[in-house]
Amino acid sequence: MPTLLEALENKYGFGDHREKIDETLVSIFVPKLPPRLSVPELLILNDCNIDKAGKPEDLRQKCCTVKELDLAQNKLEDWDEVFGILSHMPRVEFVNLSLNRLGGPIEIPQPWKMDRLRSLVLNNTKLEWYGVETLLQLLPVLEELHLSLNDYTHVLLDTTEEDANGCQTAEEPASGESESCQCSSFSTQSSQDKKHAVCKKTEAHHGIKKLHLTGNHISEWSEICRVGRLFPNLEALVLADCPLRSLTSAQNETNESNSAATPNSHEHFKTLTLLNLSNAKINNWDDIDRLAKFPALKNLRVQCWPLWDKCDSTEHERRQLLIARLPKINILNGGDVIGPVEREDAERSFIRYYLDKPESDRPERYFELVAVHGKLDPLVNIDLRPERRVKITFTYGETSEERTVDVYRTVVDLKSRLERIVGIPAAKMRLFYVDQDLRDLQGLEEMRYPHKRLYSYNIRSGDEIIVDQKH
Repeated sequence: MPTLLEALENKYGFGDHREKIDETLVSIFVPKLPPRLSVPELLILNDCNIDKAGKPEDLRQKCCTVKELDLAQNKLEDWDEVFGILSHMPRVEFVNLSLNRLGGPIEIPQPWKMDRLRSLVLNNTKLEWYGVETLLQLLPVLEELHLSLNDYTHVLLDTTEEDANGCQTAEEPASGESESCQCSSFSTQSSQDKKHAVCKKTEAHHGIKKLHLTGNHISEWSEICRVGRLFPNLEALVLADCPLRSLTSAQNETNESNSAATPNSHEHFKTLTLLNLSNAKINNWDDIDRLAKFPALKNLRVQCWPLWDKCDSTEHERRQLLIARLPKINILNGGDVIGPVEREDAERSFIRYYLDKPESDRPERYFELVAVHGKLDPLVNIDLRPERRVKITFTYGETSEERTVDVYRTVVDLKSRLERIVGIPAAKMRLFYVDQDLRDLQGLEEMRYPHKRLYSYNIRSGDEIIVDQKH
């Protein structure tokens, strides 16, 4: 398997560029551009079977200008090789190591300085949580972290020995530190995890603003609370395809049913503006009300929940119910920004939706909106569909006859039915519509379009259709 340096030479042509010349041929030589002395700022070497770094001095010379590095889907397994690569890229700000087998232990290299790396992608690397924690200590300016598809069932960060044995409430954390777990107990994924799960309080990482955990097997919101405590300035959290069952822990649900305590799902997410919960296993409107309490949340995705399958309403009606319950959300499921007109329509529709429901089924938000808009009257159900059967006078030659017609028929269908009455083939027939009220102003309107339905002419009982033959 090639080293990173060999992959560079294959892609960018580093090395000996002298060409062998067949002296028996007459050749015309065109001056060539000199080979690259360094690689571009955006370096993409994914799926190149790279497993090692290569000669340090050559890497240092060729990669000193790299700012974005994509090494996804290679054969890297040793973090020492990764550190060896990054140590020769002092300007790098983005690194993608997805689909490399980097789940092994991480030893902190000495000396180490990586004070520009702001975005790190580790999707499907199976990196253990203790490795994540080590990387966080090594990357002081990291802002965006991708840990999707890593088979996590728990968030083994910010844990104590009490967490591993059973949840106990810790003392108030000191400034700059996050709390130890106050939520559910967990079973570690490996002996190495367990070793690191009984560490002391972890310092909060204030720089992390975006975290992606898509496709992991985390089902309890108490595990996500660890994320909020460790990253207090988090602005975007992507939990798509995670089987979360609720936005509160089982313990808090019990307290809520006993009215002994109010669950604070939002407590550790004071700066969160974007949250993606699509394909969660949430089945209760109470969790929507919990989302409304997130103080800074503006952009929300909640698609493909089991809750929507049991909701007896159209997709538009569900959107209105969500908008009404979520007064702070500006963007819902990736749609347009919610404007004041759409929000007011949704809130009024929400009030009318619960008018016929028992008072015990009405959420708190209903009474808040009634205080704003008043108790609205139900909308009158007006059927605007055209009358289906009307009486029309058909005139052909000197003969006039009144017949009942289905206005949902097409013009060509009407012609075929008139064939046996007037004796004119449909292909030779012309029809002219006469509006009884506009006869003198508008005159005749030829019914030219064979597949146009009769109701589109605004036909009413008392109108006339004149039948003529093409010449």
